[in-house]
Amino acid sequence: MGEFDGRIEGHRDGHGFVVLDNGEPDIYLAPQEMRSVLHKDRVRVRVLRYDRRGRPEGRVLDILERRKTPIIGRLLHESGQWVVAPEDSRYGQDILIPKNAMAGAAVGQVVSVELTESPSLHSQPVGRVAEVLGEIDDAGMEIEIAVRKYEVPHEFSAETLAQAAALPEKLRPVDRKNRVDLSDVPLVTIDGEDARDFDDAVYCEPFKRGRGKSALEGWRLIVAIADVSHYVKPGDPLDEDAYERATSVYFPRRVIPMLPEKLSNGLCSLNPQQERLAMVCDMVVAADGSIEAYQFYAAVINSHARLTYSEVAAVLANTRGPEAHRRSDVVPHLLHLHEVYRALLKQRGKRGAVDFETTETQIVCDEGGRIEKIVPRVRTEAHRLIEEAMLAANVCAAEFIADAEHPCLYRVHEGPTAEKRIALQAMLKALGLGVHLSDDPSPGEIQAIAQAVQGRPDALQIHTLLLRSMQQAIYTVSNAGHFGLSYDAYTHFTSPIRRYPDLLVHRVIKAVLASRRYHLAASAKTRTPEIRKGGKLPRAAAKPMSEEMALWEAAGGHCSANERRADEASRDVEAWLKCRYMREHLGEEFAGTVSAVAAFGLFVTLDALYVDGLVHITELGGEYYRFDEARGELRGERTGIRYAVGARVRVQVSRVDLDGRKIDFRMVRDGEPVRPPARDKPRAAGKVAELAGVLEIDREVKAATRVARAKGTAEGTPRSRHPAAQRPAPRSRTRR
Repeated sequence: MGEFDGRIEGHRDGHGFVVLDNGEPDIYLAPQEMRSVLHKDRVRVRVLRYDRRGRPEGRVLDILERRKTPIIGRLLHESGQWVVAPEDSRYGQDILIPKNAMAGAAVGQVVSVELTESPSLHSQPVGRVAEVLGEIDDAGMEIEIAVRKYEVPHEFSAETLAQAAALPEKLRPVDRKNRVDLSDVPLVTIDGEDARDFDDAVYCEPFKRGRGKSALEGWRLIVAIADVSHYVKPGDPLDEDAYERATSVYFPRRVIPMLPEKLSNGLCSLNPQQERLAMVCDMVVAADGSIEAYQFYAAVINSHARLTYSEVAAVLANTRGPEAHRRSDVVPHLLHLHEVYRALLKQRGKRGAVDFETTETQIVCDEGGRIEKIVPRVRTEAHRLIEEAMLAANVCAAEFIADAEHPCLYRVHEGPTAEKRIALQAMLKALGLGVHLSDDPSPGEIQAIAQAVQGRPDALQIHTLLLRSMQQAIYTVSNAGHFGLSYDAYTHFTSPIRRYPDLLVHRVIKAVLASRRYHLAASAKTRTPEIRKGGKLPRAAAKPMSEEMALWEAAGGHCSANERRADEASRDVEAWLKCRYMREHLGEEFAGTVSAVAAFGLFVTLDALYVDGLVHITELGGEYYRFDEARGELRGERTGIRYAVGARVRVQVSRVDLDGRKIDFRMVRDGEPVRPPARDKPRAAGKVAELAGVLEIDREVKAATRVARAKGTAEGTPRSRHPAAQRPAPRSRTRR
């Protein structure tokens, strides 16, 4: 029935899939077929049969490439043998460790293993301990596991560190050459309280063109961005390491930076009262919020103040308050910034840009790295002010590069696919909404629906439907606009300290200003993007690409893949911390809200703790519940009880699985005695397994409760597609 090449995507239940190189539907592999391969191996398969829904099942013919990266797991002693149980359950098999390959590791420790013998139909894989990471309860161990599990580069090369150390401590006369001196302009940085690097500074003043009452009035908005490209040159060790990482990775209490600290927290951080190099987007914003003119230039700036979002929000809320009095020197400029923000907001409304309000959370850890509390992250006017200023600069950068017809990486977000649009239309109709969604929906239509349902009890459910209908934003050389923000052209210019595409945009802008071209060089560190189930192949050009454009497209795929990798690693650490936190609350009852509904149960978010878990369908009572996919609800056939998104429930924390990142709840009804939580069961001598659960929280649980379809997955996230695979994975959030 045909032979195909692809990459193995393992599943924790023992079966797997082959994600095909050509983008065709994944091929299911039975557990027996998975015995001779491991997750991420490249194979050639033959399709044997199709199930009733037309989904292919295959057999492995040949192993094209073995995954060579180390595997992270815990060392166990079982039945007289030493084995390592992989942290990533998709590997599916324990790895045998000979006694002479232990590297001094003790039972229960977390280790990194290199394979010495690959698995076969009749034998397990064999390996040797390459690195001992420590005990599972060591502070920060969850991060050490995540960076290796997701292959996040976390150590700079010796050449990179040497080059960073050789950089000057302060600006030199040669650095100021051909730059505009803006050191007297009262630019300020506005960031979170815990921010350590400051890559953007802003300033605004009234602008009047002409004389008399008919003169055009508006604002001059300056967005100054750290000039990383002045220090990080193409081909240098600094550049190679930055490209390999492509982005900084943020964990609770720790950051894996894209650039060494001397740059990210020093020379390229716009620290207050210190002269710094910057690339400036200088804009004239009209009273209606339209950008009438802009220019880019290199400058020397001096940030006059380091402000926090809470400080600025307090000033804007009360210009006579203590915060305003303490920052009296910058209050007039903050008020001008707020005025231009309100104008830009008008344009956002005219464009019909999509804007959903969701509850973001922040994990607060103690000194030992354990969760102290989880608190909602409040978005203030100060957050929105900076966001609109950055959006304006990004749009100007995209337009500037597009007008110059210079290749670059755009940030592209496409509208719903035909399949997703049809599904969304059907769901909106099933919910009885008197709204229209055209066959080619605009961002304004999506936003209008979101605004129309405000105040309804099922508003969260409808917002979830709208969000999951959208595709994932990517970096690509082909400019297709940004659907969510409703821009014809959009790129990332404002964060070159932590995003490599922004650094490339700076280089292109400098090249255009100098009337030359920036030629992107091929890199051996370009990662081939892994196509996840529910995802798609890299964007296909309408016509064959030139060699230069192909290099840009490869760089875009590399940066997009590493962005997803960083998100997955961050979510994995957050899920681990939350599971560890919830172990202290086993048996306790909490009020919560149903945040997603699936055929196998309800996802519930606890009101007090902002933690997500699953009430399995078997915990809903002694009757049969039917899943209504169109309405997104479970309905009891005997009692008629319905559970839908937004329903208020009371649950007990019944099970927590730290290794599997799983949390289980059970429903508690009024007057019902509370059952004790399930007890631990030993996996084998020398290891006690954590409480078994059924909800997969690994990597993307928070996203599952907000934007993901309760059944299936959003683009870019793995999902089981065969009857043997009954538990869909959570999905990923659409990024801007």
